[in-house]
Amino acid sequence: MNTDPPSGPLEKHVITDDGGVVKFILREGRGTCPPKHARCLVHYVGRLVEGDAVFMDTRSEGQGEPVKLVAGRVNTARETGLNLAVATMVPGELARIEVAPRYGFGVAGSFSFPTVPPHAGLVYELELLDYEEVDEDARVGSMLFEDRLEAAERRRAEGNALFKAGDGEMALRRYHLALSYLDADLLMQLEGRHLDAAQAIRAPTLSNVAAVLLSACRLPCSSGPIPSFASRGVRAISIESLQPSDTFEPRHNSITPNEVKEMVGLLGFDSLDALIDATVPASIRREGVMELANSHPDGITESAFIKEFRALAEQNKVASSHIGMGYYGTITPPVILRNILENPGWYTQYTPYQAEIAQGRLEALLVFQTMVSDLTALPLANASLLDEGTAAAEAMAMCSALARGKKPRFLVSERCHPQTIAVVQTRAKGLGLEVEVGDETGFAFDDTTCGVLLQYPATDGSVRDYAELAAAAKAAGTKVVVATDLLALAALAPPGEWGADVALGSAQRFGVPMGFGGPHAAFLACREEYKRVLPGRIIGVSRDSTGTPALRMAMQTREQHIRRDKATSNICTAQALLANISAMYGVYHGPEGIARIAQRVAGLAGVLAAGARRLGLEVGADPFFDTVRITIPDADALVRAGHEVCINLRKLDGATVTVALDETCGLAQVDALLALLNGGAAPDFDAASLAADASTGIGGAARSSPYMQHPIFNSYHTEHEMLRYLKRLENRDLSLAHSMIPLGSCTMKLNATSEMLPITWDELAALHPFAPASQTAGYAAMFEALAQQLAEITGFDAVSLQPNSGASGEYAGLATICAYHAARGDAHRRVCLIPVSAHGTNPASAAMCGLRIVPVGVDKQGNVDIEELRAKAKEHEKELAALMITYPSTHGIYENGIDEVCDIIHAAGGQVYMDGANMNAQVGLTAPGLIGADVCHLNLHKTFCIPHGGGGPGMGPIGVKAHLAPFLPSNPVVPTGALPNFKSDEQACGAISAAPFGSALILPISYAYITLMGGKALANASKLAILNANYMAKRLEKHYNVLFHGPNGTCAHEFILDIRPLTSSSGIEAEDIAKRLIDYGFHGPTMSWPVSGTLMIEPTESESKAELDRFVEAMIGIREEIAEIESGKADRANNVLKHAPHPAHVVMADEWDRPYSRDKAAYPAPWVRQSKFWPTTCRVDNVYGDRNLVVRMPDVPETPAGTRGAEVVAP
Repeated sequence: MNTDPPSGPLEKHVITDDGGVVKFILREGRGTCPPKHARCLVHYVGRLVEGDAVFMDTRSEGQGEPVKLVAGRVNTARETGLNLAVATMVPGELARIEVAPRYGFGVAGSFSFPTVPPHAGLVYELELLDYEEVDEDARVGSMLFEDRLEAAERRRAEGNALFKAGDGEMALRRYHLALSYLDADLLMQLEGRHLDAAQAIRAPTLSNVAAVLLSACRLPCSSGPIPSFASRGVRAISIESLQPSDTFEPRHNSITPNEVKEMVGLLGFDSLDALIDATVPASIRREGVMELANSHPDGITESAFIKEFRALAEQNKVASSHIGMGYYGTITPPVILRNILENPGWYTQYTPYQAEIAQGRLEALLVFQTMVSDLTALPLANASLLDEGTAAAEAMAMCSALARGKKPRFLVSERCHPQTIAVVQTRAKGLGLEVEVGDETGFAFDDTTCGVLLQYPATDGSVRDYAELAAAAKAAGTKVVVATDLLALAALAPPGEWGADVALGSAQRFGVPMGFGGPHAAFLACREEYKRVLPGRIIGVSRDSTGTPALRMAMQTREQHIRRDKATSNICTAQALLANISAMYGVYHGPEGIARIAQRVAGLAGVLAAGARRLGLEVGADPFFDTVRITIPDADALVRAGHEVCINLRKLDGATVTVALDETCGLAQVDALLALLNGGAAPDFDAASLAADASTGIGGAARSSPYMQHPIFNSYHTEHEMLRYLKRLENRDLSLAHSMIPLGSCTMKLNATSEMLPITWDELAALHPFAPASQTAGYAAMFEALAQQLAEITGFDAVSLQPNSGASGEYAGLATICAYHAARGDAHRRVCLIPVSAHGTNPASAAMCGLRIVPVGVDKQGNVDIEELRAKAKEHEKELAALMITYPSTHGIYENGIDEVCDIIHAAGGQVYMDGANMNAQVGLTAPGLIGADVCHLNLHKTFCIPHGGGGPGMGPIGVKAHLAPFLPSNPVVPTGALPNFKSDEQACGAISAAPFGSALILPISYAYITLMGGKALANASKLAILNANYMAKRLEKHYNVLFHGPNGTCAHEFILDIRPLTSSSGIEAEDIAKRLIDYGFHGPTMSWPVSGTLMIEPTESESKAELDRFVEAMIGIREEIAEIESGKADRANNVLKHAPHPAHVVMADEWDRPYSRDKAAYPAPWVRQSKFWPTTCRVDNVYGDRNLVVRMPDVPETPAGTRGAEVVAP
């Protein structure tokens, strides 16, 4: 076949009215054209118009069999042009078909054919061999299911028209025909979005039938014509009234249609669409409604989703897990499960930047730090990290920083968990470090070695005495890093006592389920002299303006939002919610309870070891804690036999398995393990009979030092007292359960209960991340569907679900770009252009990848200076790796020229990394892939409804174009690669997170949100987020200076108020306004970013108009209070704003010496009296806390057990 242009003047046949599909007949055929929906057998060769590259030849693909097209069908995007063309041909005809991009693969290009770029014109040489007619009504069984769906919808529409015209009898016949296409046999064959589409036609058709019968007041079997509605005087039943009532969109999108009209009218627009047209540049607008996997365009009901997702989750198989490797079964105390994990008062909080309304979770995190410090015997611990693997990588970066980058070697014991080794190796690339993995007993330390990483207990279960190794390392100036386990440290000598400089690990087994890999709170503790390089959040004790002890985040000058590319880490959100759960697990059990659990687990392991020896098997030498190493003739056979009886073991090598025990195990489980080791038959002894003579494997490695002696760990061991303690902590914190949290660039939207429910199901929560694929089919199906959804939303071809935070996603995206350049021989491309307005994580992430940051300026409107960008891209053309850019901009504006920005970078050989922080203004309206980006990370804890949890968890998947897909992250234990449908990981950039799919347990939240909403509602959410921001900005512009606007005077989904003029006129700063908002019952907006002295406000689509108006009234009230200062009525230093916030104990004190009333202080607006949120402290003194650093629970006078004296702040 030849697709060269016609050599002669062939006749041109224009098939579509717009000229998008054109035909030239190369060889005449005989017969008649196929009727619409006929199945056509064809061969074709497909080429690109530009470049003439062949992307498909059906004769050379597979067995060379003809392929099928459906004449005239237009609902299959990639074949629409071919379907329309073949409908004009006759058998034997050979034709040249020219197809415009909109009838080919469109703006997205083709993932199946990677050589087809976006916006590609196509040319085909198409030969029609034969066709088979499909008589819709007579030959239903032979129709393709897509055709049956189309025919059913067409017959239903005909019925509706007849019904409306009063011909009920003929309408009924059409409805029955429609239902005949959707019989039970078809429905049983469908799944996913196809089943949803069928049900979306079938359900209203049944309602139509019911409406016809009810309107005629007769049974289906009666004879005679159906009287018209008019002749009977019967009022028709609305079809809409028969639809399910628990639809999700109005529960999430909180603005009503009437309110929309009022709000757009205030803005001077006729409609919401007119506002959107004025706001989003036409050149990047998306056309049509997104078609999302497993989702109906109009969404589904909450009850239907829960039912369907339960069936999906039940495809997973919960086995008894003994794999270990840092993931263990645990029991979450119900009092903690219900009152923290399932409690929106805890999980909807934001990171505690506003300390005065965050004292509860700040105390819980301080308890976590204290617990970790005690168990590791190291004085300084942070408030959590993402997972054990990334914590090890952060520790390596600490060692390098402490050596000032002059020691390039980092040694890693081969006895570390493989996923930890992989994450460390990936991170080392960007730091320029050489990672050497080997037997630690042979390590040689010298002046080139910055650190050594050990695992204690080791991945094979062994517990080694590392005291001499630590001494040798320290003598050479090498830092000793130890990956460890908190429960093990309740029984084993802690690292801080035998020479470790840094200890890290996962707190997962302190009450947090495995969750197929996360989320879990990692920990990192170190010696006090390393505090300036310690990554992550640190909670410290300070005091408020009255001198009362108060908590806040300490030493924030280390963090990325201050230090940018010089920060110790790019970490923002960590795992606060999970750290709180683990901390409260420690509080509830106390040191004695933790010791009992540890000794019990060690005892079970000891009994198993004794039983294995009695069976004649070789067991690893003591000491060991919870994991028994057993030599077996055929490890693969034993592991397979275990799967047959729902027991998962770890294969260490061909002749060795390890068996890990945990809190959920008992003697019965040990008996089951012994039977498995005995070839499936119960031995002639049981675990109980072995216990009397068995001993733990701890031996001389036992711990002798006390831990967790603070009263907080020794006071709340009954459920009543624990419940009340948790409630007191919760009551100190403001969350979305109280009021809107209008933080710009943070997207604090609804976290719906129906989205949250599945995370507590055992089918999702109880799975080990390295469980066999035969047990995780439900997760696999959800990952595939979610990846398809995210790919469609972003306009990308492939997705990685591994990054477990936004910062992790940034790093993963840049690492993918670097791997792509390296594979092309362009490893020298190490320059990253970043606008000066970018969030601090952008330069911090780029620095972690070893990129050199070149800043790009912005103009007075906050837009990227395109000419400066052009000049710098030209200057660094030979070494340009990427541009990092946020869209809409960090100033809350849809910048014109974003497509030009992308073109400039691509022309210079670079890649465009789009920060997904503002994706809530893009979904359904535009897309990063459509705009021109090559990669984008998504903050699922922002746009896609995973709750912030008071500072974590989060998820940061990345989407990429097809050329970057081979370089997406993988995992050494469970290869992952790109999704959907593309699993190769041979060129992966490495492991970004410890688990294959990051914090897999919270991915169902985003999957639920997308599936519940559907494409139309998601686009509406973006529109309403934009409407709400513009509405608030319009109402506030008479009182404050709104700093940035788009070309038509609008903003995107957030806006910035300039407080600097008010500071000049009154001395009031942005912080004063934020603290005064607390008295009104609101969390303050984002302060002094991206412009110093400003407030950034983002309302989201989930807030009602009434709540928006309350916040606006609060801001207007504050402006009036500022006016009192400007006029001289109030003092510049001694006023209601400078003293804000006002806790109850201050307002109710016997003495009141302030120049404003107590009533004004406490109740600044009428609605506050109805539901007052009281802060528990006055304004916190940050400077004092950093100068007097205390990062543990402070000592308190002895108090009776169970009283509140153990707490930092008594309400």
